[in-house]
Amino acid sequence: MRILIILDPLEQIATYKDSTFSMMVEADRRGHEVFVCEQRELSLASGRTVAHARRLHLVDPSGKARPWYRLDAAANEPVSAFDATLMRKDPPFDMEYVYSTYLLEHAVRAGGRVFNDPTAIRGHNEKLAIAEFPQFSAPMLVTRSAQALRDFVDEHGVAVFKLLDGMGGTSIFRAERGDPNLSVIIETLNEFGARSVMAQRYLPEISEGDKRVLLIGGKVVPYSLARIPKDGEFRGNLAAGGRGVARELSATDLAIGEAIAEALAPRGLLLVGLDLIGDYITEINVTSPTCFVEIRDQTGFDVPAMFIDALEEAVAAP
Repeated sequence: MRILIILDPLEQIATYKDSTFSMMVEADRRGHEVFVCEQRELSLASGRTVAHARRLHLVDPSGKARPWYRLDAAANEPVSAFDATLMRKDPPFDMEYVYSTYLLEHAVRAGGRVFNDPTAIRGHNEKLAIAEFPQFSAPMLVTRSAQALRDFVDEHGVAVFKLLDGMGGTSIFRAERGDPNLSVIIETLNEFGARSVMAQRYLPEISEGDKRVLLIGGKVVPYSLARIPKDGEFRGNLAAGGRGVARELSATDLAIGEAIAEALAPRGLLLVGLDLIGDYITEINVTSPTCFVEIRDQTGFDVPAMFIDALEEAVAAP
């Protein structure tokens, strides 16, 4: 296959832990041709979505050498001309990201195979998507009302506030009943009613880790990566200093993963990352889910191979 990967600048990739890099290595090992471009290198010209793409050659599949890659000269090519396109641009999910999904949606109409499906990405806000599965979600609220947020904290005692477009644990606050800073927290997040805020009941099981459960091609990876908060923190995100520990899925983790995979896979969401605290989902990540490398290195389960298997199967499907 000829695979186009839309991603952040190559020089920014931390090869020792990057999931996209692990996909590249596995695709290259199987003889697939890997091409890369950045989000800014997509355009719509003469009625076609075009990528200013370069063929990537792995100089060192371990990623330890510098440089670890070599690029051919760039060429403009319709996205629909590739056998598969992977949208692996990291958030933020800003308007430029949204515009990219429109361009990729146009490529799909022209016969392109894009994963995850751009329409599905745009339709699944990673915070709000849990509302589709209330049976697996802790009590939550999404509102622009400062009073409603205060009432939620009063009802539950402790809550977590987050913005709907945040990532990596940024702009997440723990709010407690009686906290003299509660009004300041709310004002900071919702900007006096200008921005929507999600409130979730605080789950003390976060001390045992915020579990990333991967769904690939409608199947559940049998291990999660528990992101355990560092001392003095309540956020488990690796970007916030959390420590990743791979664990075999519990029966509940597996049941939740299978139910959500059954719903989301038919929508073109080939790769999904669930965030679970205890027995509750807190987010459903569809933009650029990670943790492939940590799970593989700690358990021996080859997540990149499972992903490329699913990609090959999806491309071969009618």
